[in-house]
Amino acid sequence: MGQAILQCAGSDPSFEVAAAVDKSEPLAPHLQRGVVIVDFTVHSATPAFAELAVQKGCPMVIGTTGFAYAERNAITAAAKSVPIVLAPNMSVGVNLLFILTQVAASVLKDGFDVEIVEKHHRMKKDSPSGTAARLAELVAQAKGKHAAKLVRHGRFGDLGERSDAEIGVHSVRGGGYVGDHEVIFASPEEVVQVSHHACTREIFAKGALLAAKWVENMSPGLYDMPDVLGLQVSQPL
Repeated sequence: MGQAILQCAGSDPSFEVAAAVDKSEPLAPHLQRGVVIVDFTVHSATPAFAELAVQKGCPMVIGTTGFAYAERNAITAAAKSVPIVLAPNMSVGVNLLFILTQVAASVLKDGFDVEIVEKHHRMKKDSPSGTAARLAELVAQAKGKHAAKLVRHGRFGDLGERSDAEIGVHSVRGGGYVGDHEVIFASPEEVVQVSHHACTREIFAKGALLAAKWVENMSPGLYDMPDVLGLQVSQPL
């Protein structure tokens, strides 16, 4: 993702790359007013970057996923001082998938079993993807529940019949999948599927840069890609 962002920023004259650093390299010397931090590292590194953003007064775009509860709280706290766009997926198409999933879940909440399948390359470390987790949140919200109470990650052994309320979430890791997500609504009579297939990481890079332009002039707060795109997606419970 870092390479994709550098390539896209380099071809857009409205951007100037102040620095490109690894999670273990010093970021502070490169930060000043007018710099927007774009973070695609690992969940354990992001809170420190968010703290630097507050110290230097720099807006931030976060595409990293897999945050623990305390790490997410650190980002939320930082957003009280600087504007931060935090999104599990920067793609315009995926954010449309969120809208479609929300609509389908609200209409098909009775009598339909919901299964979410995501596929990523073999090097992806966290599972399920942040996008799949967000999709599960939207489905759970339509059911009036918290996702943590409904999600079942994979199945193995004699588990008995599937419950009506559960949301199956399945992760595939292999090869060079950039990112595939599918939400299946299945009743005994019919099946509705909504899906998104990423062909290149450039879609995420372009979305991140779009967010960087947008967040630069925003007030402190925690934002999502639907805010950037002007889409309306309800927040999870």
